[in-house]
Formats: sequence, structure tokens, C-alpha cells
Amino acid sequence: MSQDEPITVYYLQMTSPDQLRGKPRPEGLKVVEAELKEYRFNRYLYQLVGEAWQWTDKLALPNEEWLRYSERDQLRTWVAYHRGSIAGYYELEQQEGGTVQIAYFGLAPGFIGMGFGGYLLTHALDSAWSWGDTRKVWVHTCTMDHPGALNNYRARGMEIYRTEKE
Repeated sequence: MSQDEPITVYYLQMTSPDQLRGKPRPEGLKVVEAELKEYRFNRYLYQLVGEAWQWTDKLALPNEEWLRYSERDQLRTWVAYHRGSIAGYYELEQQEGGTVQIAYFGLAPGFIGMGFGGYLLTHALDSAWSWGDTRKVWVHTCTMDHPGALNNYRARGMEIYRTEKE
């Protein structure tokens, strides 16, 4: 994609856990919640996964803002490991009205194409639905993200409810 092309942002949602079309866990992949919050870890995961997709909006934030963002009760982080290495991660943000946002989701560069994304998203959606009184799970992606991202969200049962051009 050239820098002259407009960016399309897709907003997707799931309004019932019955919509989830899960993918089985690949052998050797383990997903663990980072129950002890550490903002430096969230910053590392953000950079590790997002670097290839130009996630830059948070990189310049001071430590205090990272701490406020990542160590609050409304944010939970899970990390996928394969053979002891970080394969990917996701963050869930609990919002008002029973809404949970998949705030960040992705695979580390060396693990793309190994079939981990479908299961990691299945895990994220299951985790979102099991958090409190969840009534809707949503996410946004764009044409700057991995070319398979939108298809993965849709394949798991999420539906586009809005698009924007930037």
C-alpha cells in the first residue's frame, strides 16, 4: 500500500457468543494472561507486534501514561507463547454498557503464517465474553494492518458495522 492511498478503517463487532466460529489451538501454542500488570511489558508487546504495522501512536508516551493505560482494572493482557518465545498478544478493554474492545491484537513477526492468528482471536473472543456481563465485543482494523486481519475477524464471526476513510 502506498502512502498516497487512503486508509480504510473497519469497525467489527460480535453481539452474542453464539456468533463465534472458533479455531482449534495449534500444537505447542499456549496463551497466558499477564495477571501481574507491568506497563513496560505492555509497551514491549505493543512495539514487538506493532512495529511492522506502523503502530506508532503510543511509542512516544511517557512512562506515567503507559502505567495509567496498562495497569488499570479495565485492561487485561494475554500473551501467546510458542516454544518459550512470545508469538503474539492481545489486550481487552472493558468499557461501559457491557462492551469489551479488543484494544490490541497481533502476532510477533516470526510467527505470522504459522496458523496461530485464528486460535489467538478465538481465545480473545472467548475471554471477552467471559469477562463480567459482556453484551458486545468490538475491534477496529485498517488497511495498514496485516492483509489477513480483516478476514480473520470475519472468519471468527465478527461483522463489520462501520467503515471510515482517512
